[in-house]
Amino acid sequence: MSTHTEHAVFHPEAARMNLPAIHGLALDRPLHWLKAGAQDMKQAWRSSLFYGVIFALLGYGLVHGAWDKPHLAMALTSGFLFVAPVLATVFYCVSHRLEHHHKLPQLFTPLLAWRANPASLGLFALMLVFVLSVWERISAILVGLFLNGSGIGSLGELLTLDAAARHLDFVLAYLAFGGALALMVFSLSVVSLPMLLHRKVDFATALVTSFMATRLNIPVMLLWGAIIAGLVAIGFATDFIAMAVIFPLLGHASWHAYRELVERE
Repeated sequence: MSTHTEHAVFHPEAARMNLPAIHGLALDRPLHWLKAGAQDMKQAWRSSLFYGVIFALLGYGLVHGAWDKPHLAMALTSGFLFVAPVLATVFYCVSHRLEHHHKLPQLFTPLLAWRANPASLGLFALMLVFVLSVWERISAILVGLFLNGSGIGSLGELLTLDAAARHLDFVLAYLAFGGALALMVFSLSVVSLPMLLHRKVDFATALVTSFMATRLNIPVMLLWGAIIAGLVAIGFATDFIAMAVIFPLLGHASWHAYRELVERE
């Protein structure tokens, strides 16, 4: 169980919602979350690496299956970040067990973690599917507006310095739209999914709690988001090979982020 020094305890209010208190944290806490996540991985390395490899293969298959459709491949690559919190529930389940010194679950037991709060977790998954579908359409529009007639026929042809320099307007527009959507999803999911897994709360309460935790810890959460983006970029750059380790590390670390940000019951 991780410990931390609290700077403040906030008690956010929302109409007809019983929100938990939010802890104000020091800027260095994301590094401690990574350390705690690595410790969880070490203790549960079999299940962590098993699911890490499965999800890395899933990401590889999705991206390379659409390789000759640049807008779809780009949408799936960046959209992987949007749906990752749902996949990470298996790691939240394992970290929860470790925190309470329980026996590690059997290999496939974490797949049933959604049964703790099925309705709210289902709504969250549907929300992320909707966001991913919207992002796929936005990606198609941006490719049509900026790359129509460019001759680029695959994602590989686009991911070069020369192509990026020739289509800088597209790169900037893509980063602007994608970054805004990613920030929104991050703020709504960074706390909500582990909270839905851990507590009997409704979908809306979890979303608002996550948003408030982000708003009240902006420097910390920006650093955490940058760390996640940087590690995921490494995973993409290695053709998803490193993702087999990065994904479970971030999943376990995200559990510790939730436990430090949200007041314990």
